[in-house]
Amino acid sequence: MPALLRQLSGLGGCTNPIRLDGHRTEHHLNQDTGEIGRILHHLDSAELPAGHLLVRCNNRRVTRCAACAETYRRDTFHLITAGLRGGKGTPEDVATHPRVFATFTAPSFGPVHNRPTGPAGTVRPCRCGVRHDQDDTALGTPLNPDTYDYESAVLWNAHAGLLWRRFSIYLRREVAKRAGLTQRAFRDHARLSFAKVAEYQKRGAVHFHAVIRIDGPEGGDTPPPGWATAELLTDAIRAAATTATTRAQVAGPVIDGRAHTFVFGDQLDVRPIRGADFHGRQELTDRAVAAYIAKYATKGAETATGALDRPIRLIAEVAQLDISEHARRLIRTAWALGARKDLEHLRLRAWAHMLGFRGHFSTKSRRYSTTLGALRDARAAWRRAQAAAADSGPAETTLVLAHWVYAGCGLTPAEEWLTATITPAPGTEGEPTHA
Repeated sequence: MPALLRQLSGLGGCTNPIRLDGHRTEHHLNQDTGEIGRILHHLDSAELPAGHLLVRCNNRRVTRCAACAETYRRDTFHLITAGLRGGKGTPEDVATHPRVFATFTAPSFGPVHNRPTGPAGTVRPCRCGVRHDQDDTALGTPLNPDTYDYESAVLWNAHAGLLWRRFSIYLRREVAKRAGLTQRAFRDHARLSFAKVAEYQKRGAVHFHAVIRIDGPEGGDTPPPGWATAELLTDAIRAAATTATTRAQVAGPVIDGRAHTFVFGDQLDVRPIRGADFHGRQELTDRAVAAYIAKYATKGAETATGALDRPIRLIAEVAQLDISEHARRLIRTAWALGARKDLEHLRLRAWAHMLGFRGHFSTKSRRYSTTLGALRDARAAWRRAQAAAADSGPAETTLVLAHWVYAGCGLTPAEEWLTATITPAPGTEGEPTHA
């Protein structure tokens, strides 16, 4: 029992670990002859207390595994913060570069229940005549489901990633135009860096929160040109996202004679980001922005609309699920559209549980800051260094031979009960377990 408790506590709270069968053997290696010598350590999964090697699932969704999602949230926070303050390989001078926090919404697909606010933050009645509570399940659902454009709502989600890509191209054009430069010359003077996260509104439509920064031509390592200001960047973002004559758009499919074109909604919020030492009430600090983006990096459609956090195999499953009727209709619409040959490239059935959205939840440009992979590698290196420091034996050159195969996932009922009785082992909170 103590050995099983130690194995479970090493998961750091993961509730859905991956179970692996196999073995790992560490041999002494003769550097001069290359000969494999004696066995230094041997691990066999069958001899472990749980009968398998248990490793963390590393799922980013808070609804699937809160412990692993917390690790992902913290990593995302540090990734965003590094691009705002510097650190982890990013120069601290990026804190002086013009940067803004922008929110891009979807257009309307029909009126929904909401909480309109008046002066001083007072809540006004919805169009239905009711002042909805913050937690009212009616929020985000259509006033008239029969006239709500479910088809466009699903297709918007499916094209949202492509629309963001198109917007990033248009934004460079708009910034170059305001600087009096051609698009080709712009590359020699400045570069746009960004990090964004996708969030679902209660109505089930994806929108994006993004940090956008102007750097010098080599990214954060070089200072931006003198003409680069947060005001110029804000004006260019508005032109690229919402101005009728210059806004980015994506041509969608023609369905039953109806042509779809996708653009961002007119509700665009762009605010400059202040430094960490700024304490004003109405302005955004870099810490507040990083925390906000990291929070939504662990959430999906299930947290906003009450939809699903995993794929479905048969549409008949949806009738038995405890989800809202609005989410059910969005999923069924995605499933029906997914049967069309002309839309098979969108893979709508595979992403019906995500209401059609198939993009990455958090993305960044190459020069924005560090990467999630680099953060994980640094954490793994630190853990290896800690293990090496605890080993009092002489330093040796070793060869590791290992073979692991997937044997399942999750905990047995007894393991679940034991896991609930323990706290994560010191040093493992929020950290992945490495085999």
